[in-house]
Amino acid sequence: MKNELIKNTVILTVITLISGLLLGTVYEVTKGPIAAEEERAKKAAWKSVFQDAADFEEQEFDAEAGKNILSDAGLTAQDIDSVVAASGSGGESLGFVIGVISHEGYGGDIKLSVGIRNDGTVNGIEILSINETAGLGMRADTDEFKMQFENTQTDQFVYTKTGATADNEIDALSGATITTNAVTNGVNAAIAYFSSLEGGN
Repeated sequence: MKNELIKNTVILTVITLISGLLLGTVYEVTKGPIAAEEERAKKAAWKSVFQDAADFEEQEFDAEAGKNILSDAGLTAQDIDSVVAASGSGGESLGFVIGVISHEGYGGDIKLSVGIRNDGTVNGIEILSINETAGLGMRADTDEFKMQFENTQTDQFVYTKTGATADNEIDALSGATITTNAVTNGVNAAIAYFSSLEGGN
C-alpha cells in the first residue's frame, strides 16, 4: 500500500509539473499577441473618439492627483487610466482622449475612452471593456447609446428615465440603470479630469 501511495504521489507530481510547464508555455506564446491586440484596440478607440486627429501622444499623469480630482467631483468609483493628447495634421492641439475605468458596472469594471476637445466639448466615447447583462447593460456599447454623449459641452451628464430634454441628459437604458450610471459617471470623470489639464476648461 505504501508503494502504491508513493507511485500515485509521483504520478500526480509529474502531471502537475507538466501542466505547469504547458501553461507557462501557452502564456509566453500568447502574451505577445494579446498585448498587441490590446494596443491595437486602444489606438482604434482613440481614433474613434477623435476621427479628425492625425496623431496621438500618450501623456504622463499623476494617478494619485487624478484620484483627488475625481474625489473632489464626487466620483470616487472611477479611476483615470490614461491621458492622450490628440493633434491635427498640422500639429495643432485638438484636445485629449481620457481613459477611464468605472467600477460601478453591474458585471464588473467598465473601461472607456472619452475624447474631449480643447473647448470642453465631448467629441465621442468608446467602450474598451464591458461585461454587463446581454440584452440589457450590454446595450451601452451600441452607437445609439454612445452617440448621446457626442458633441456636447457640459460640466456633467445626468441620466433620465423619462426622456432626455436637455443636451446634458442621457436616456437611461431600460432595465440597466446601474450600467447607465456607471458609463455616465465614467464620462463625467473624464470631464472632471480634463478640466485640470493645461488647455482644459
